Amino acid sequence: QVQLVESGGGLVHPGGSLRLSCAASGSILSINAMGWYRKAPGKQRELVAVITTGVSTNYADSVKGRFTISRDNAENTVYLQMNSLKPEDTAVYYCNLRNYLGDYWGQGTQVTVSS
Repeated sequence: QVQLVESGGGLVHPGGSLRLSCAASGSILSINAMGWYRKAPGKQRELVAVITTGVSTNYADSVKGRFTISRDNAENTVYLQMNSLKPEDTAVYYCNLRNYLGDYWGQGTQVTVSS
């Protein structure tokens, strides 16, 4: 089994910053990629950012230039630095780990951007 524990969500004003962390443990095996997805009320879950073992990254157009994904391979931890946050970034953010067995998900952490 794979466990993903997220932290770092919360309430922030527009223009503010937050940093999400996700620590993976258990039967991780060989990780292909780790990433972040989000789901806002009334919307489908969407990709926010992903980073592969080879450290290539991919971002949703809506967060490019504002969010940065990074990874500590030694600690099996992925981070999402979120700057210049907007109200439309409000969502539950989910950590994802992908290996050859499939996809694993964290429990989600709420990010609310509001004045």
